[in-house]
Amino acid sequence: MFLAYALAVGIVFNLSQAMVWRQLVLLAAGVGFLAFFSLRPTAFLPLAAFLAFGFFSVRAMQGGKTKAFVPLLVAGIVAFMWLKKYTFVPPNFLLQYPYVTLGLSYIFFRVLHLIIDARNGELPDRMTLASYLNYTLNFTTLVCGPIQRYQEFASMQLAPVPLPLNVIVAGQSLERIVVGFFKVNVLSLALSMIHVSELNILGSTHSGDQRVLAAILTATSYTLYLYCNFSGYIDIVIGIARFLRIVLPENFNRPFSSGNFIVFWGRWHMTLSAWWRSYVYNPLVIACMRRWPSASVEPFLAVFAFFVTFFLVGVWHGQSTMFLFFGLLIGLGVSITKLYQVLMGKWFGRKQYKELSRHWLYSTAARGLTFTWFTFTALWFWSSWAQLNFLAHALQPLGCLLVWTAMFVLSSAALAAWEVARKWLFSLQIGSKPLVQSRYVRTVWDTALVVIAATTLILNNAPVPDIVYKTF
Repeated sequence: MFLAYALAVGIVFNLSQAMVWRQLVLLAAGVGFLAFFSLRPTAFLPLAAFLAFGFFSVRAMQGGKTKAFVPLLVAGIVAFMWLKKYTFVPPNFLLQYPYVTLGLSYIFFRVLHLIIDARNGELPDRMTLASYLNYTLNFTTLVCGPIQRYQEFASMQLAPVPLPLNVIVAGQSLERIVVGFFKVNVLSLALSMIHVSELNILGSTHSGDQRVLAAILTATSYTLYLYCNFSGYIDIVIGIARFLRIVLPENFNRPFSSGNFIVFWGRWHMTLSAWWRSYVYNPLVIACMRRWPSASVEPFLAVFAFFVTFFLVGVWHGQSTMFLFFGLLIGLGVSITKLYQVLMGKWFGRKQYKELSRHWLYSTAARGLTFTWFTFTALWFWSSWAQLNFLAHALQPLGCLLVWTAMFVLSSAALAAWEVARKWLFSLQIGSKPLVQSRYVRTVWDTALVVIAATTLILNNAPVPDIVYKTF
């Protein structure tokens, strides 16, 4: 249904290249997309109020009322937590009727970004209501990103002449949609079924070795499922947006090839990490450096800023204590990584540390450790405290130790083998390009993906997994 809707929007959108037409069609598409989730006007009143708050806040900043900056930011954060029903908000203060919060977490980022940039004078022009709504309600990015800055969006959506859409661009965009569709409807479906199956095995009376293996497969399959599900959806919307003459930013860049947890978050949900770096991490580091202006202390301030930033990333993901702990774990992951880098640079010297990092054995272990830690943190992403208690009881302390040790060893070996295989594959040349990137191989590959995906949908009776990040 989503692809059919996007196709209809794309056809209507390209009937005219006039800027007014493009704005009107995109706005109608955003409103129409929301209508799929409720036909009751009252269900959209909280969302509409939040959007109105954002628009008038931006106008206030552009009008020079900068004294209201901090109160407006605080009000926006409080309103977001209230509408998302965070557990620390007393139930009596919450709205007692069902309302649509689809995309609210990403609208929240866009609204804060606009208020901050308007206050700093970094927005290109006085924003119209139509351009504001098109930016915040763009149906290709509403559900789960990627998070695009308004400056980039406006440069394309408000351009007198839209970006070109020729046969080559259309082919590349269609290829991106095909790859994403395969990830979501085949790979993530298979991995989801493995995850559920192995979780059921853990609940049965199998031997200790079988439970350890089941635990490894349960945790690993979910991590890979999350990647295929989320990155596949991003592939689809990047391809769709290009037919609407919009280039969306990339959101994934081979995250499991990362050599440490900081690099990982620079490659996983890249636009989310970039937003937090621009609007939380950098200002926090600058504020701390002004408070403690010491060259010897500066590296440790970055450690503190990393922890605070990624703790908040985890809190943003959900309303329960599970996500508080998720934030604590990813905050510890990046801050300990930064502390390790600082100390290694002091003890061994930066040059020697960089040489050590390039050693094949070191990089192999670093990739495995990064994958293992992310998989461990993801337990608090997909499970509940009751499930975690059940898993710990089923495995016992020794079983838990075996699971994560085996996870580290196996992921290190598997990811190293993948890097070697990928390097060899790209070494095969045809002309001046790698063979796998030639149009002939890509055509055959894309055709195979379409056939496999179509066959899977026809023969399989299980429902396709929903988009994980849709819940945020």
